[in-house]
Amino acid sequence: MGAASRDTVAVGLVQINNSFSGQNYLPYSIGLLESYVRKYAADPARYRMLPSIYKRLPVGKAVERLREADVVGFSTYVWNGRISLEIARRLKALKPDQLIIFGGPHVPDDPAQFLRDHPFIDLVVHNEGEKTFLQILECFPTRAWDAIPGISYLDGDGSLRRNPNAPRIRDLEEIPSPFLDGTLDRLIAAEPGESWIGLWETNRGCPFQCTFCDWGSATAAKVNKFEEDRLKAEVDWFARNRIEYIFCCDANFGILKRDVDIASYVAEVKAKTGYPRALSVQNTKNATDRAYETQKILSDAGLNKGVALSMQTVDMATLVNIKRDNISLDTYTELQRRFARDKVETYSDLILGLPGETFDSFADGINTLIETGQHNRIQFNNLSILPNAEMGDIGYQQKFGMEVIESEIINIHGQKLVSEDDVPEVQSLVIATASMPRVDWRRARSFAWMTAFLYFDKLCQLPIVVTRELSGLSYRAIIQAVHDAPADRFPLISGIRDFFLAEAASIQQGGPEYVYSEEWLGIYWPADEYMFIRLTAEGNFDAFYGEMRTILSELVAARAPHQSLEPLEDAILLNRASLKQPFVKDSLTVATRFNVASLYRGVLGNEPVDLTPAPARLHIDRASQSWDDFDGWCREVVWWGNKKGAYLYQNSVMEPQLAGHF
Repeated sequence: MGAASRDTVAVGLVQINNSFSGQNYLPYSIGLLESYVRKYAADPARYRMLPSIYKRLPVGKAVERLREADVVGFSTYVWNGRISLEIARRLKALKPDQLIIFGGPHVPDDPAQFLRDHPFIDLVVHNEGEKTFLQILECFPTRAWDAIPGISYLDGDGSLRRNPNAPRIRDLEEIPSPFLDGTLDRLIAAEPGESWIGLWETNRGCPFQCTFCDWGSATAAKVNKFEEDRLKAEVDWFARNRIEYIFCCDANFGILKRDVDIASYVAEVKAKTGYPRALSVQNTKNATDRAYETQKILSDAGLNKGVALSMQTVDMATLVNIKRDNISLDTYTELQRRFARDKVETYSDLILGLPGETFDSFADGINTLIETGQHNRIQFNNLSILPNAEMGDIGYQQKFGMEVIESEIINIHGQKLVSEDDVPEVQSLVIATASMPRVDWRRARSFAWMTAFLYFDKLCQLPIVVTRELSGLSYRAIIQAVHDAPADRFPLISGIRDFFLAEAASIQQGGPEYVYSEEWLGIYWPADEYMFIRLTAEGNFDAFYGEMRTILSELVAARAPHQSLEPLEDAILLNRASLKQPFVKDSLTVATRFNVASLYRGVLGNEPVDLTPAPARLHIDRASQSWDDFDGWCREVVWWGNKKGAYLYQNSVMEPQLAGHF
């Protein structure tokens, strides 16, 4: 290197994350880059690290903070791609000699068009960036990039140079911890007013190759791990710094035997210190026993709001199309059974719009998950395409007739923020496929919302369970009968359905995935929760339960005319009395003629109970929880109850009790 290379180099690092409830993520990715440079640079003092940019700022303000940098590195993904590009564009216009580097999962594996569309980017880094970023810095300002693996750039004539990928770092202990070496301590000290969320890795890699995901493709399957002593020290760091929430970035927590010990250690530290308060992990697939054990430990310690049992689809043809057919459905079923037995709340994921899925297979999949014990929550996610997922290939999309639109990224329960000098982020959303054309996609999206509204928001879960018991109909058949109720006879329920269909059509035109309400907390609600709130605000429960009584009664009468409708009437009465509502302060006693409460409890706990005549008086404790203002109810019941399904007054007291003994 010449003398110029020994001059101090000002380095700016950018990892813009979303903020949640006044909390910001610690910028873990760029923290790793800084830590690696400080440890392995030939002359660490040569690099002057500017304060990190870790959250959304007005673009002009971010540019001003980075203007003095000689080198700026951006860690990018779908939630910060466009704002990062705009900051970089303005920086280059102000300071043409500034070196602009982009890395992270948003950088395409085939970067030619990306670089030509954004000529202000000098280099892109593929896959792990710690070693590569340091090599780039050590070569600056000579810009002799030929020997640096894992980067791409355009030559002077505009031709692409893509150097071979760097080997993955097998021994992750080579990478210093930004938690333990002081890197993130400096950030925390510099930003005393912030509340932080932690991002944490215990391993890297994913053995699965799901086509909608860029995790497995990015890590070439093999799982490498950080040492356990280091991880325990990092947990202690989180506790010392009072980090309340940690998001674990592992693709499959529980895949390694030692993950049980890691979960136990986090639980022990929380018991001693109160921190962290929550640890969110992505379950491993197929390793039933370890997935159960790790999640049970986290649940018993109060470290999760519910165990995620992600399926995405249960249709075998679709599972083959997305290369997920090697993930056992038996694992899911067994985990669901165990957690139900232990009274641990779970929730499941289904993705709408996967290639090969039809309306019928999607609706049947919902039925399968409920039948196998998912009574708490199914999260219905619209399929979005990530840049480096196999599904991002245009040939793959054409093969399955996938229709894609650009949609602004909006967070569930997020505020409608119009910030000065900001750039909204967008996603590539699938709104139809060859197997699920547009009309069927709208119907499936509406059916999913109706399922959530009736069953998982608990407005009519108990009557649906009893209807199934009396009629023998499937959950799908019952919910579909409600969804398809004719408008001339059922104006309220058909109006709810028409609202869902209209929202689905709006999404297909590029509209938001959630429903904004300025009146109700000024946030975006899932359509089912929005209708729950609206039904409450407008005082339409008499009409709603009246229409539900007619629909469900007719289903029972058509399939089992000999059955008494008294259990159904009991169930409707009990469900309505148990639904948490604002401005309610008095407890209630409900008389039932059948053991519907025991039947319901048995279904939830996967312990079947026969429906029998059993007169009982049930005490509904509505006094211990009350909401004197509508906003408080919206927030604490409808919003915060989402993952736990906590919409009913203490299910534990919904038990038959003999008169004179309650």
